[in-house]
Amino acid sequence: MLFLKELTHTIQLHPQYFGPRLRDSLKKRLYDEVEGTCSGLFGYIIAVIEIVDIGKGVLQTSSGFAEFLIKYKAIVFKPFKGQVVEGVVTTVNRMGFFADVGPLQVFVSAHLIPPFLRFDANSNPPNYSGETQDMQLIKIEKGEALRIRILGTRVDATEIFAIGTIKEDFLGPQQD
Repeated sequence: MLFLKELTHTIQLHPQYFGPRLRDSLKKRLYDEVEGTCSGLFGYIIAVIEIVDIGKGVLQTSSGFAEFLIKYKAIVFKPFKGQVVEGVVTTVNRMGFFADVGPLQVFVSAHLIPPFLRFDANSNPPNYSGETQDMQLIKIEKGEALRIRILGTRVDATEIFAIGTIKEDFLGPQQD
């Protein structure tokens, strides 16, 4: 799920950047250091929307660097148990498959795939394939877009892991 959060970040700036373009240097460093990272508490920081406040810099006597506390608003992506997401398959093997949902990688075990889909190791690329009750051929292979329900997440300090299922109604490959 996407949220708009107000966050803070501390930046240490080298003295060579002190001058009339100080604010531009701080903004560039904030975007470079924060966008695309993962905070276990808030999730993946997708984009910085606006800078709310740039605090007064405090000089570090030992190094000459200045330390700035910056408040900003950002769009964050944090997956939740039970959430339905759309992703793209990246890897298929006998144990299941991995799908990318934005920055998040979701693993779907072979036990959480409907029983009519069978793993075919001889095909190129390897895939899960089968026919539905109404005789539609379905394939899950690399590059396939599908809908997944997240069953659980594990959060580390800098990464989020998820396990999902497609063994329910309206989940799996997108039908045309």
